Amino acid sequence: MIMRALRKIALLGLAVLIGGLALTVDIRPAGAHGERTQEPFFRMRSMQWYDVKWSKTKINVNEEWEMTAKVYMMKDWPETIATPDLVFVSALMPGPVMARVESSLNDVPARQSFKNLELGKHYEYKIKLKGRTPGRWHVHPEIAVHTAGPLVGPGEWIEVVGDQADFVFPIETMTGEKIENLGTYGVLNVGMWHLIWLAIGAVWLLYWLLRPLLLPRFIALQGGREDLLIRRTDVVAGAMLFVVSLTLVFVSYYMGVSKYPNRVPLQVTVNEVTEHIEQPPQGIKAKVKRATYDVPGRALRVTIEATNTGSTPLQLGEFTSSSLRFVNMDLPQAVANVDANYPKDWVPAGGLAIDDNRPLQPGETRIMQVDAVDVAWELERLTSFITDVDARFGALLFFYEADGTRHITEIAGPILPVFKQETAAADTQEAVDVAANAQ
Repeated sequence: MIMRALRKIALLGLAVLIGGLALTVDIRPAGAHGERTQEPFFRMRSMQWYDVKWSKTKINVNEEWEMTAKVYMMKDWPETIATPDLVFVSALMPGPVMARVESSLNDVPARQSFKNLELGKHYEYKIKLKGRTPGRWHVHPEIAVHTAGPLVGPGEWIEVVGDQADFVFPIETMTGEKIENLGTYGVLNVGMWHLIWLAIGAVWLLYWLLRPLLLPRFIALQGGREDLLIRRTDVVAGAMLFVVSLTLVFVSYYMGVSKYPNRVPLQVTVNEVTEHIEQPPQGIKAKVKRATYDVPGRALRVTIEATNTGSTPLQLGEFTSSSLRFVNMDLPQAVANVDANYPKDWVPAGGLAIDDNRPLQPGETRIMQVDAVDVAWELERLTSFITDVDARFGALLFFYEADGTRHITEIAGPILPVFKQETAAADTQEAVDVAANAQ
């Protein structure tokens, strides 16, 4: 008896010690960059986000702001993940730090999921959010694909200031009832019913805990006395609990029907985007001839064959993949397309190096080498494709007319790692210039 009491005291002390240690642990909410855990093929060959804009980067609690973007569904969609046959439009952030006010895809309200998004098409994403929890939060546009998971675009830090206790979410129902704060509406009622059912469950549990449990019942079974396990009193207690539970169900249903005579069931309709936005001009065709990742140089080097199928000269201005934007800094039209407030993490300072930066004339076909060089490939964990069994990459190329009109085309293909530093496109262009001057 004494040993049993000491054992209980020891276990209680251990529980108190563990609980006390848990209280001393500094637990903080996740800040950002969870998308880096996704495989490169998942991010480079599924959806390409561009023209992402955040209307504000500092808001008050209850203040609304918008995030807009365009997203392209890659034709070279990975075979290992589900195609966008069923998707949901949302925003990625560290928990419910903001409330969603409204959202849309191609101006179709996104209250429910969408089906049958087409590969090779551009879509217009829009979401309006409202500040809720003070702090500095990394917020991304997101489209979740059924069974595949969330596919996110570039993120921006949004600072929310104020007091969370001031947060309200007023709405007006279809019957004209005005709810001051949807965030707290009905919480007391939900809590009351939880307590009622927890109390019923606790009573039933205590009823059996107060009786002999494991060892006496095991001995009875070994002795062939199953009749001792369930007594008449137990049957009566179970029947009483069943009657009480059933009565509560009917009473609560009657109360709900009486209080809310106009009821709409949860909607499971799936929307379809029937109206597509105006697609960018398609005056360019490009295909990958060779692609390597220069490991020591931290450079993605791609040799492409580009053909101008339009009627005006075009010049390569941007290479974008997995939200990283490599911009041709020698092309004013491309530089002007980068907002001054765009997050610097997503626009490598070195830009895009091109071996032949001349405009591509109508009908001309040219072999071009482009280099996207930056440590961002490592920081964003986009280099593990060199060890994948399906080592492929994907990207969008932005070609510009003289007036700034963009022509967007997709490229994709196999890629191999190179463990010795290769000749950069910029060095190739410099050699060409020197030879031309010598002549």
